[in-house]
Amino acid sequence: MRVASRAVIGYTLGSDGRAGVPQRTAIVTGASSGIGFALARLLGQEGHALTIAARRPEKLKGARAELEAEGFDVVAVAADLGSEEDIARVVAAHRERHDRLDVLVNNAGVGMGQPVAEIATRKLDIQLATNLRSIPLLYRDCVDLLAVAGAEHGNALVVNSASIAGKQGEAWLSVYSATKAGVIAFTQAMNAELNGRGIKSTALCPAFVDTPMSDFIKDRLPADRMIQTSDIVESVRFLLRLSPGCVVPEIVFTGPGGAIGVQAT
Repeated sequence: MRVASRAVIGYTLGSDGRAGVPQRTAIVTGASSGIGFALARLLGQEGHALTIAARRPEKLKGARAELEAEGFDVVAVAADLGSEEDIARVVAAHRERHDRLDVLVNNAGVGMGQPVAEIATRKLDIQLATNLRSIPLLYRDCVDLLAVAGAEHGNALVVNSASIAGKQGEAWLSVYSATKAGVIAFTQAMNAELNGRGIKSTALCPAFVDTPMSDFIKDRLPADRMIQTSDIVESVRFLLRLSPGCVVPEIVFTGPGGAIGVQAT
């Protein structure tokens, strides 16, 4: 006798109450630590099967183990998101197991500060490739998977990690600021292009977040005065709850001492 299943927290449950095939899936880049790992955990909690990617294999292995220990369905792909070939491998690994994509989190990024007169071409290229170029490539390779989810529920979501520096360019972080401004503009363009297919895009624009990437400034800005990863998580939880008719193009997170949270001297 065929027994109807019921959907709970994004999974199909059979008559025995055990989770079957995930109804929703996600790709998270830069997922080995910090914001990316926190968002992967959130999406696991929300019932998404996860494909996670990051550059360092050992850190990624540890992240996968932590997520699997919480009972989440996880595939991990070590990849340099500045490489078109590696991006293709990440998406191919997702396609091997899933025919849809409900959430894409473009979180891989790198910041390399230098005065403009000393900008090294290699550091310039790494930031352009990882922070900016990777995002159009991931959209290109995933848009058909996102469209499957968008056609079903009108709420396929792409979260692009930008920065407050993309809203207000920062000295010494000029290249980083330019890449993040590009992310914001590209997010706007994707909403104009893809909203009709049930695909929404949001750029997250935080000031300094308490992650290892912000260690260089913690002598001026204590960790407890930074944006917390939990703040980012709650913003994405909010995005996941929105109706199909509501689009949030960007979310800006500022610190109490000014746009980036560092008191002027």
